[in-house]
Amino acid sequence: MPKNSPKLPDPDENPDADVVIYDGQCNFCTSQVSNLRRLDWGGSRLTYLSLHDKRVAERYPDLKYDDLMKQMYVVDQDGGRHGGADAVRYLTRRLPTIWIAAPILHIPGSAGLWRWMYNQVAKRRYKIAGKSCENDACEIHFKQ
Repeated sequence: MPKNSPKLPDPDENPDADVVIYDGQCNFCTSQVSNLRRLDWGGSRLTYLSLHDKRVAERYPDLKYDDLMKQMYVVDQDGGRHGGADAVRYLTRRLPTIWIAAPILHIPGSAGLWRWMYNQVAKRRYKIAGKSCENDACEIHFKQ
């Protein structure tokens, strides 16, 4: 997380919440996760794990590292996996503060467009906002 960011709720502290898995070394991603945290009034619906946290591989072995590097995932309370634009669409139904975005994201036949747009941003995220790791330990996985 960027400096001065509030501590994010951890899945170990609230096992009944959905888990947002994101790239914790991506400045754009951590900024968006901070926004999500603010939109989760009461802080009880979502918890967060960086895809680089060893617990991700232990708890969600079906979610492969390369797939996690391509898009964020939300693991819901029933164990369902929602990735990328589908995760954003899921969150518009989960968080009352962003219900207003649900109608446009759920226009019949529009899912392909939202997935394409999400993927365009995701593969350029390091170029958009940089990465936060020391000594170039991060590898940029997406080439233009």
